[in-house]
Amino acid sequence: MPYSELIKNFERIRDYMRQFYVYGFKSRNDYDAKSARSYDNERRRIESWLGEYMEFRQDNDGKRVFLSVDSRSAAENPLYKAFKAKSFTNNDIAFHFYILDTLADGEKCTVADLMERFTDYFDSLDEPFVLDESTVRKKLKEYTKLGLLKTQKYGRELLYSLPEKTDIQPLENAAAFFSEDSPLGVIGSFILDKFDEKPDIFRFKHHYILHALDSDILCDILIARQEKRNVEIEQNEMYFTLYPVKIYISTQTGRHYLLGYDHRHKRLGFFRLDTIVSVKILESEPDYEEYEALYSDFASKLWGVSNFGREKTEHVEMTIHIADNEGYIIDRLNREKRNGKVEKIGDNTYKFTADVFDSIEMLPWIRTFTGRIIELKSDNEQLVQRFYSDVDEMIKMYGGDADAV
Repeated sequence: MPYSELIKNFERIRDYMRQFYVYGFKSRNDYDAKSARSYDNERRRIESWLGEYMEFRQDNDGKRVFLSVDSRSAAENPLYKAFKAKSFTNNDIAFHFYILDTLADGEKCTVADLMERFTDYFDSLDEPFVLDESTVRKKLKEYTKLGLLKTQKYGRELLYSLPEKTDIQPLENAAAFFSEDSPLGVIGSFILDKFDEKPDIFRFKHHYILHALDSDILCDILIARQEKRNVEIEQNEMYFTLYPVKIYISTQTGRHYLLGYDHRHKRLGFFRLDTIVSVKILESEPDYEEYEALYSDFASKLWGVSNFGREKTEHVEMTIHIADNEGYIIDRLNREKRNGKVEKIGDNTYKFTADVFDSIEMLPWIRTFTGRIIELKSDNEQLVQRFYSDVDEMIKMYGGDADAV
């Protein structure tokens, strides 16, 4: 039987699941932020969702539990299960079936109509069932907000009914792809739960699944962005009031970042979504056009997500040799240049130039052209020194003489 307990703080679940999945090396005694009992409760809860993916190893310090997901065999992100576990009471379960069964005939009912019809169910119960109108109204409001019911104004009353059924069968494959590829793929996962059999046709070589745990955070940010509202975020026990401008997603790590205008520091800055504890949607932002215009200039000087509050840019020039039969390298330069420029300066010689806030971010990309680079120059001397130092280390590693090169 699945482990059951009221879920009062989803951030705690998010933290434990992240600890298990990302780190996976802590024993029970290492979780000193909470009591051992709390650790056991959360571990059992997570195990009820992800038991088939949980493994452990034993060492001198105890048993270390971790999550292991093989993207070759996992058709769907298992971490979505965390959002499908909901706290409820016996009355919640009863109400759910009472409401849906009562409205199944297609009729539209007021609250009073529903209250009267519910008595048919109560007559068959062994014990009396206490029901008050305010509780029913709250449940109907909740279901309307979730889209399980629709309403129609009738004088001063609201008529409740079930929405028309939509044929979602044609969405089957689209939902399967969306659930694993989209930043809010949890929506696709909920849609897939409506099918008797889920599609099993997609596999992803680079399958970043951890972002699923931040789906509620991302959803609130996107709602605020759509409605041109500010947000208050909690990060590392600090609070920031921001206007959300853009969401950045790293294709290398799968990490999600919020780019927002920080009202306190009066500048644009990045915030990693997996470090945001909570989001509170605030009032509308009257100056949103100003911040979005500010982003256009800001984005033209970014390479990744690092700027550290800098206003000055660093210039980078990379001259490379491209053979006659290596047109694909030219295509790659043009495809990956981002804010840089590529120009032909000789028969087989091309120059890439860029002005960015943080040129060190470019180093991993620059290294991929090792062996073709004729010259690398930058007003950030650290970038050039690190690159050539890496080349020297590589030559030595393979038994060469770096000084002779």
